[in-house]
Parts: sequence; C-alpha cells; structure tokens
Amino acid sequence: MKSLQLLYETRSNNKREFGTTSFDQLVETVITPEVLQILSGRGYEKILIQIGKGDFQPVQDDTHVEQIIEYYRYKESIESDIREASLVISHAGAGSVLETLRARKPLIVVINENLMGNHQMELAYQLFQDGHLYYCKCGTLKETLASMDEGQLIPFCGGEPAKFAQFINRVMGVM
Repeated sequence: MKSLQLLYETRSNNKREFGTTSFDQLVETVITPEVLQILSGRGYEKILIQIGKGDFQPVQDDTHVEQIIEYYRYKESIESDIREASLVISHAGAGSVLETLRARKPLIVVINENLMGNHQMELAYQLFQDGHLYYCKCGTLKETLASMDEGQLIPFCGGEPAKFAQFINRVMGVM
C-alpha cells in the first residue's frame, strides 16, 4: 500500500517535539478533492497527517473512500512514520526536511508563506536545485503532485556534517 505522510515539526527547549505548531492551510490543501484525486491516481491509498495544534481536523469524505485518511496531533518520534511512507509532504523546517532526506524518501516541501523572516524558501530551493526534493506553495501543490517524478530525485548524502555545514553556509550566503 502506497502511503503519504504529511508532517511538520519544531524544536523546543532542545527537545524535538513533533506537531507543536500548525499549518492548517497545508492540511486543508492536502485533503481537497482535487489533491486526493491526484494522489489516488498515483496509487496513494493511505494518508497520515500530523495536524499539531492546528484548528482544522480532517474528516473522511464518503466520496473518497478509496483512501484511508488518519491524523494525529503529537508524537514523540515520527521516524517510523517517515520510514513507512512512500511520499512525504512537509513544511520547510530543516529538521523535517533532513530527517526525510536521510530516510531516502521522496519529499515535497511546501513553503509556509505566512512565515516572515525565515530561510525556508532558500533551503527548499537549494535542495530542489540539487535534485533532492520538490518544493511548492499550497496553491501549487496540486500541480507539483501531478507532474513530479520521484525516480528523478537524487539521494541526499546525510552522513557528512562538514559537507552539510558547507551546504547551509552556501544557502545562507555565509562564506
């Protein structure tokens, strides 16, 4: 069964807490009939959504019974969810992105346009340019899902901290 994992995470007090923020717009976008139809056409039968402290709670729609939609608010670890996913759609937080790339899972990063003064766009763009992931905004998720080719993604070599530090420095414009 092909499955989709929708997630985001934040860090708090040096302890990783998953789902401690919200991105309702992304959750709402993923469960629109148009996006669900594209996912179904690509063989995704299960959708697991991390809603964090968001106000929006997905409801299983009777018109889309071919897909199982489940959600949760918080988990100590999402490692097994990522490992079991066939595709991950995530916000552009570095922790979520790196954990997914290290697991060698296809990844679509969705930029939260409501956040100002962050470097999510730069990180997502550079990883896209390097061929490791796809990125989009909520308004273009449907098109990204329809056109993506997971087989074209280049595996991310995550076990090299010095190279990753150079990469971050390049993305952030630090020489």
